[in-house]
Amino acid sequence: MSDHPVATPMQHEHELAALELIDHPLVMQAYRDVGAAWLERAKPSDTQRAWFEGAFEEVMFSAAIWSSNQDPLRPKVTCITRLEHELDGQRIPGSRWGIDNPDSIYRVIPISGDERYEIRGRVGANRMTENYFTLWDENMGTVDVLNGRTMAVEDDGSFVITVDADPAGDRPNHVQSGATAHEFYIRDVMSDWGLDDPNHLEIVRLGEAPDTPARTIDEQAELTVQFMQHYADFTGRMSHGTMKRPPNEFALAWSADHTGGLRNQVYVGGRYEITDDEAFVVDVSDGGAEYFTVPIATMWGTTLDIVDRTASMNKAQAAPNPDGTYTFVIAGRDPGVHNWIDTCGLADGHLTLRMAEFPEGGAREDLSALGRVVKLDELARELPDAPRVDADGRAAQLAERRAGYLRRLPEVAV
Repeated sequence: MSDHPVATPMQHEHELAALELIDHPLVMQAYRDVGAAWLERAKPSDTQRAWFEGAFEEVMFSAAIWSSNQDPLRPKVTCITRLEHELDGQRIPGSRWGIDNPDSIYRVIPISGDERYEIRGRVGANRMTENYFTLWDENMGTVDVLNGRTMAVEDDGSFVITVDADPAGDRPNHVQSGATAHEFYIRDVMSDWGLDDPNHLEIVRLGEAPDTPARTIDEQAELTVQFMQHYADFTGRMSHGTMKRPPNEFALAWSADHTGGLRNQVYVGGRYEITDDEAFVVDVSDGGAEYFTVPIATMWGTTLDIVDRTASMNKAQAAPNPDGTYTFVIAGRDPGVHNWIDTCGLADGHLTLRMAEFPEGGAREDLSALGRVVKLDELARELPDAPRVDADGRAAQLAERRAGYLRRLPEVAV
């Protein structure tokens, strides 16, 4: 098993192969066609338009990464949402898409219900607050799910997850597949970036060697084109739903077991729209959730500068109010509060709060997330108890943030 849980030799091999794949003529043509159609359909604001090229490159590269790990006879563990980095002297594009959670390491493994597998792994010294092995069907609907936080682990941290169509029996960590099983979507959620340890993972398909050949490069290019179109359509539908709603409002909803939603997680969706002298203030009462996160994103489905700026913040990173609630200030200028969500110049962004790991019995009745627009020069009066930070404190916060994130992206020099 690799020394690093994410930057494995297999991951690097896969990224370099995807880099070659995006130069295939079919993929290059689709890149132009999908991009032009998406822009025409979306009709973005000038602010959102300025973010398109960088975001589109990431969304399309993620399509190449994900689509080239779709053979359940030759499964790999692939991380599908990473930031730009360098590998063997080559620039590897970022691969964020679908309004990614900056706290999550997303990995996928293709699965067939006709096959038997073992996911072998090792937890770190500091296990995560939230970690799920979700087995999806082709439409991102949940077939089965294993809670990585409570799964059985040996004294040395190792574990084995069995995967097949049979009932668990006496197997402690079993995921039952079946005819609709398509792939694992694994979320390792890093609440404390500097402390939490993601899992080491590898996949082993049991049985005889495959009796059918792997896809040719042309066949793989055709599949990648399908993924590229799907990614654009999927993100476009999500953004369209948000854009139809009035700005600076939220809708609170439990997730369903479809379209990628995580079972028993609460989502709070909406968008903000502010001027240079305004902030969008979000008051959160977490209902007892051990984990929540407040990220902002473009309409193209990508988060912003999550390493060197506070374009997202989770419960472990935030400072609570005296009454235990949390107040976040979304603004383009530093408002001097600890819980500043930096717009990075995106004045009309999307906001998708996620809350999870509630007490037994579910969320408390005080669960809420409310937003309001406040003038920057009125923040001190409006938020007298909000935890504050000076310039030195902000610099320390950002340095800690960068160092914590790069634990999962060692290819980027500190």
